[in-house]
Amino acid sequence: MWLPLRLTLLFLFLLLSPRALLRSGSAAVVSGEEEEFHEELLLKPLPDRKVLAHFHFHSIAPPSKSNGRHHHLFPKAISQLVQKFRVKEMELSFTQGRWNYERWGGFDPISSNNAKPPGVELWAVFDVPEDQVDAYWKNLTNSLSGLFCASINFLESSTMYSAPKWSFRITPGSLRYGTLPREAVCTENLTPWLKLLPCRDKAGLAALLDRPSIYKGFYHSQRLYLTSNASVPAETVSGISLEQTLTVVLQPNSPSSSSIHSGESNFQPSWSLSSIFGRKISGKCVIAQSSIVYLQLEKSIFSEQKDNMDNGPNSLASEGFAGGSGFEMSLDPDIVIEEENQSQHKGSSVLYGFWVEKYNESQPLDLGLKWKYPVFWSSQQAPLHASRFLMGSGNERGAIAILFKSTNSADSSSGSRHVSDGCELQVDVFQVVPWYIKVYYHSLQIFVDDEAKPIGDFVHKIQVSPSKDKTSPGMMEMLLKLPCDVRSAALTLEFDKGFLHIDEYPPDANQGYDIPSAVISFPRFHSVMHLLSNDSIRKSPLLSRFQEKNRVQSYTEVLLVPLTTPDFSMPYNVITITCTVFALFFGSLLNVLRRRVGEEERYLKAGKKKGWLRVLLSRLLAKFRGKPMEEPDQPSSESAPLIGKKLVLKVILVAVLAVAWQFYST
Repeated sequence: MWLPLRLTLLFLFLLLSPRALLRSGSAAVVSGEEEEFHEELLLKPLPDRKVLAHFHFHSIAPPSKSNGRHHHLFPKAISQLVQKFRVKEMELSFTQGRWNYERWGGFDPISSNNAKPPGVELWAVFDVPEDQVDAYWKNLTNSLSGLFCASINFLESSTMYSAPKWSFRITPGSLRYGTLPREAVCTENLTPWLKLLPCRDKAGLAALLDRPSIYKGFYHSQRLYLTSNASVPAETVSGISLEQTLTVVLQPNSPSSSSIHSGESNFQPSWSLSSIFGRKISGKCVIAQSSIVYLQLEKSIFSEQKDNMDNGPNSLASEGFAGGSGFEMSLDPDIVIEEENQSQHKGSSVLYGFWVEKYNESQPLDLGLKWKYPVFWSSQQAPLHASRFLMGSGNERGAIAILFKSTNSADSSSGSRHVSDGCELQVDVFQVVPWYIKVYYHSLQIFVDDEAKPIGDFVHKIQVSPSKDKTSPGMMEMLLKLPCDVRSAALTLEFDKGFLHIDEYPPDANQGYDIPSAVISFPRFHSVMHLLSNDSIRKSPLLSRFQEKNRVQSYTEVLLVPLTTPDFSMPYNVITITCTVFALFFGSLLNVLRRRVGEEERYLKAGKKKGWLRVLLSRLLAKFRGKPMEEPDQPSSESAPLIGKKLVLKVILVAVLAVAWQFYST
């Protein structure tokens, strides 16, 4: 009976399996999209004898009609976050150190997109109704806290995040922004970040990420940026694009390669991958569609070298200055990409590309750069350099000042040529202050070229959200319009310092309290690289990202504000002294109350223990002495009172002293 049934089931399985396989194969062919992974590394020497290393990992999960629970390359944890919390766009960064805008640049794509404030910065845009954004934000922060082993869950409190309207990003209602300036960044945050990569740090460019080499640098920032495609049918899982970047500024340890210029303090040090990271690249990640290492050099370096050749004929005697290049690369580049010289750029650069797939363990990639001549150049600067500081003294009140200084850039006026009513420079200011910093926004003052000016002449738009005690922080969004020839401008805001409950103080309360960095952006200036179009650029996510128009943006310093802090040792002193007094009081009281009772009990016990032998011996001794035997005193039935008047007075006196001490000590 069972044999025909088994044969029938086997026949149905063989009949339906090819159709299912054909259906799944045809669906895959129709979609024509698969998950992708790209890894790229950009190396760039900086003017102050340091080297910038920018790792860029790009993962793509296209839209799919499946349930979305299985991925070949894309990290499953990120996919679950996007699907569960309806995240449309999100950026999370862990930063140690501060980006030096004056020396490392403030106008290029890396400084505008990857230079982040110290600590943790998180912002997210949700695809949910506005009344549900806060609930999704709290759940997202708790999930990210567990995923990256950080204190991101502190951002779930309403006092730690804000909702900017237009100064940060134009996504009203669904955007939330929060920072943790004091969050320490360590390997516990980097390890979960690396686990999101298909090859982790075992192969490919991520194998260069040696922990001691990275964390000894001057600046370290790991960033995670994702976007999801919300405009898909309801039965289709949205596609996700994930960018993981790691930006590090390191100091090469190798000595100068030229003995002639060994005494030059400004001589650029020679370096290689093995000298910076202590490792070499032994091949690409086998899953990656592309793996490229870029070396970026400013074109101003070549012009500077040409000037040195013209002004110093003796320098031409040095060997190796072939073709007018004062540097030497250890490997020949596979591709050379030049940036177009646009009028809105102060300078342009040259990119040398090296394919990682050509190298293996027997012949690893160890790119090195050797300088032959002293070279001087400067990085591209934003129109204005912004800095922030505190004014005033004491623990009662103070003031916040934001100072703008002109960088005298040649392209400072290019971003304002579209203004019809004159040459103006637009500046967006976004600032968040904690609730215990009571900012008086009506005290706003503006100084242009060291002269006080009316606010209405320069403040084109302003939106203020005052702080609420233990409920929400204060937020200010401002749009300034300054003249193009401005040399300096300053904003000042007065504030009062609030008081915290004893439970709200952090463990290191005497260190001070942080005010997060202010965000300064220039809407009319965009950091974009105009590269000559070819197939290599279209296939490179990093270069495609550099060609996108992103407005120039920078962060100010984190301010440290001292608040009135109580003496946390006083509760301990009060507790110890009070316990000591009560111990002495109750100890002496019990001793006095039980002393006489104990003596009587011992006397009675001693009388009962006397036997007939002891009585006989006592009588014999009395006869020999000629004295009558003394009978032991029997306790009288009417015993004296156990507690006398003096004892009661002593107890009352000690109790009064204890109560008085407790009252005046607290």
